[in-house]
Amino acid sequence: MSYPRTRHPRRAGALLAAALLLTVTACTGDPHQPDTTPVAAQISGPLCAALPAGDEPGNPTYLAGQPVATALQWMPTLTTFEAALRTSGLLPDLEHDGITLLAPSDDAFATKFSDDTWDALMTKDQDKLRTLVKAHLIAGTHTLDELADDGTATTLDGATLTVTRTGDTTRFGDKADAVCGDYQATRARIHIINTVLGPLPTDAGGRDHRG
Repeated sequence: MSYPRTRHPRRAGALLAAALLLTVTACTGDPHQPDTTPVAAQISGPLCAALPAGDEPGNPTYLAGQPVATALQWMPTLTTFEAALRTSGLLPDLEHDGITLLAPSDDAFATKFSDDTWDALMTKDQDKLRTLVKAHLIAGTHTLDELADDGTATTLDGATLTVTRTGDTTRFGDKADAVCGDYQATRARIHIINTVLGPLPTDAGGRDHRG
């Protein structure tokens, strides 16, 4: 798309000054407010190679400017977690407050739950489903580095997770590793993990195994 050239140098100078002022304001805004400015997201982890990149639809830079509900829909490895968030009724709340999501991959859910158990959670056991989802949400937007530096994180279900860093691996609790971290969305950080957190027992296995 081409734009007409301005014929008013003074007006052009004023517009340039206004643009510079907006840039400075964006860079020096209130650090306590969630950052809603799209930036080039720097994601890392072995699963990132399976997700959209570069100029592909749903790439990290595009998702940085999207609400979390939209961002999750563009991430093909998080279909089960996105469905759980939506069914639990918690998804609209995430649009307003800064939030960090420890989002289990579809494979993680397939390892954790049988089809029968998962269907029951999604259709009948709403209280358990909400508790499960809250076990993967942390108030505020936190990078993996920030979580590792803090050493612990408290999820919305009230559980406290230890957060440790070994080499390039960030681990939550004693079993969940971040496999693609530091996705950004509006007022949100999304870290994909390889294990489902929370107290619900594992019952996957046999012919009704999910996946």
